[in-house]
Order: sequence, then C-alpha cells, then structure tokens
Amino acid sequence: MRQFPLRAVLTTALCICLLCACDQHAPDAQAATVKAPAPDLAAIGKAAFFDPSLSASGKQSCASCHSPENAYGPPNGLAVQLGGPNLDRAGLRSAPSLRYLRAVPYWTFTQANSLKERLEDGDNQPSGGYTWDGRYNSPADQAAFPLLNPDEMANSSAEDVAQKLSKSAYAQQFREAFGQDIFSRPTQALADLGKVLQAFQFNDLSFAPYSSKFDRVLDGKEHFTPQEAHGLALFSDPDKGNCASCHLINKGAHGAHPALTDYNFQTLGVPRNMEIPANRDPNFFDMGLCGPLRQDEAKQQKWFCGMFRTPTLRNVATRRVFFHNGMYHTLEDSLRFYVERDTNPEKWYSKDAHGHVVKFDDLPKNLRSNVDTRTEPLTNQLGGKPVWSDSDIRDVMAFLDTLTDADAKTAAR
Repeated sequence: MRQFPLRAVLTTALCICLLCACDQHAPDAQAATVKAPAPDLAAIGKAAFFDPSLSASGKQSCASCHSPENAYGPPNGLAVQLGGPNLDRAGLRSAPSLRYLRAVPYWTFTQANSLKERLEDGDNQPSGGYTWDGRYNSPADQAAFPLLNPDEMANSSAEDVAQKLSKSAYAQQFREAFGQDIFSRPTQALADLGKVLQAFQFNDLSFAPYSSKFDRVLDGKEHFTPQEAHGLALFSDPDKGNCASCHLINKGAHGAHPALTDYNFQTLGVPRNMEIPANRDPNFFDMGLCGPLRQDEAKQQKWFCGMFRTPTLRNVATRRVFFHNGMYHTLEDSLRFYVERDTNPEKWYSKDAHGHVVKFDDLPKNLRSNVDTRTEPLTNQLGGKPVWSDSDIRDVMAFLDTLTDADAKTAAR
C-alpha cells in the first residue's frame, strides 16, 4: 500500500476543515452559485396558445380552432374554420385534432433504387410530418404558418407577431426565457414562439390523456360490450373494413398505447367539397403532397398528388367534420362513404352536364388514377355489395365511441 507523509495528511485535513468552516459561515456565497430556475416554456406556450391578441382580429387564438373541450379539434361543424382580420376568410382544409401528435415521425419517403423493386414494393408509402401534407417536422416549425396565414391569424410579418408578443401578459416571462432584447429580433421571436407552443403541446397531459374506454380495455381494467367487440372485429378484419391496417390498434414497445394511425399517406378520393370557397374555381385542386400549400414534392412523384396523412381516430366520435376537406359532417356518413365509394358512387360524387357520375372529382382527370383502388375495401366494384351493412356500421360506430377520452363528448347524432 502506498504511504503518505504525515505532514501531507495533516495539511490536507486542515484544508478540509477550513473549507467546511467557510461553507458553514458563508451561506450568502453558497447561495450565489445556485442558478435561477429555468423558465417554464410549457407555461409560456399555454398562455400563448389561448391568447387571441396574437391575431390580426384580436379574437382568434390557437384554441379557437383547436378547442380543448373538443379534444383540441374544431369546436363546430364548419368544413374549414374562418379567420383573417375580420374572421370572414375561409381556409382550405379542416382543422385536425392536436391530441396524440407527440409521436409523429419526421417526413420521410424512401424507395428502392431499381424500378423492378419499386414496382414490387407496392406498400411503400410516404410517412410522417405535421399537418395534412406533412410539410413540417415539428409543431415548432409549423407554428408560423397559422400566425402568418391571411386566412387564419393573419399577421403581416414576424415583426407584427413580435410586437403583439411584447404587449402580452407573459412578455416578461418570454424575455426571461429568450433574452431581454428578444422582441427586437422578430424572426427569432417568432421561432421561439413556436418552441414554447411545442413545449405546451408535448408536455401538457391534456394532449395525450389516454383516458378512453379503449385504453382501459387495453390495460385489462374494462371489457368491450358485445356490440363494441363486433365493431372492433369489423374494423380490424382485412376482408371487411381493414381499418386497422392504417389505424393501428395494437400496443407498441414497452406497452405503449397506439395513436390509432400509422402516419402514412393515402389517396382516398374524397369528393370535392363545395362548402370550401376555393373549390368554386373549377381549375383549383387541393392535391395534398402536390400542393398548393406544399411545393417541394410536386415535381418528384406524380403519384403523390391527392395524398393526405392518415389522421388518428382517437376522439373521432367527438368531431362534426371529417376528412381533409371537411366533406362529411357525421361519423356515419364518413363510414358509409368509405364502404360505398366504389359500389354506389352515385351517392357520393357529383355529375357532369350529361348526368354521368364524376368519380374522384376532387383531382384533375389525369391524376385520378392515383386514388387507392387496391386496398380492401376500396377494391369493390360498381353495383357490388358494401362490406358493411347498416347494422355493421352501427357496431363500428360503437367501437369508435370507445376511443373518446374521458373529458371529451361524443358529437350528437
């Protein structure tokens, strides 16, 4: 064993004693080294989320279109929400729920190098990203769009947003988080506003409560009724609804409860909705991954045109507007369209001047072949029998009711 000189040991002990004595008799010096608590970004984000003063009208906040009482979805049955300086401008797409979005993956699309492998890999779909067309990889990135969109909160610039922030009730907390001069750096202030809004959405339990009957059943705390169980069977059956192929229902890693979506993109051929003012122009088409809002993929993959990201079905029974264009206002109509799109298209699509049904009328004629006709039940033929009867639809709706969180209400039917 190594030996230390007695003098060195005594000197070390004395130094330790002196240090301890200094700590005991100088509490102010010790306190001076303690850092101030980090700003609560989620609390700042919550204040901003409910702040209508950030809009040009002074009457519209994030919560206006993403109501917590409606599972952070739209509070009404409008196909698209109204915004702008006078709250009279209509957007292009329905407002999605903001619940259960923390696990959304980054936008991605990968494909094999050879044409042969690409043709064989028919299930390879683009996936991920926020909004209906996946053009943002985080809520922080996405936040600037509604703030600056003339059809939504309608600020004219980042400077406009920074000025409004500087007058808000939480302006000082914002300065403490991002610097006392933050409002003199408007581009950064806008980006930081996105960060706090993301912190609120990712950290507040109200965005992912997992409090539905479905969750209790997954945990073995409750059981489905016979009607709900039959609805789940129809929902999952690959030869019937086949819904679970996109709206995943099984637990994930470490028992994580599913978000009821695979985050992939599909082309369902939802009919054109004339409630949207932009659709009154016969030359206008909302083609999802191909624009008009997303521009980076239009020239890459023509078969992307018409694709929209698969939404979560959690709290779907609370909604009064369905699909990216808000075409249907009841859950029942949405389900009927899904199983009767190909067997009875005359019930769902418009007709031309000659009385002929214009199937997939919300895409240009040369792109209608993009619509999915290979996945069950979208393979059915004209005049065939829908895979669900009226009774089946009621049972599927009963199952979908179990996806409603405890604090949300099922929409009236």
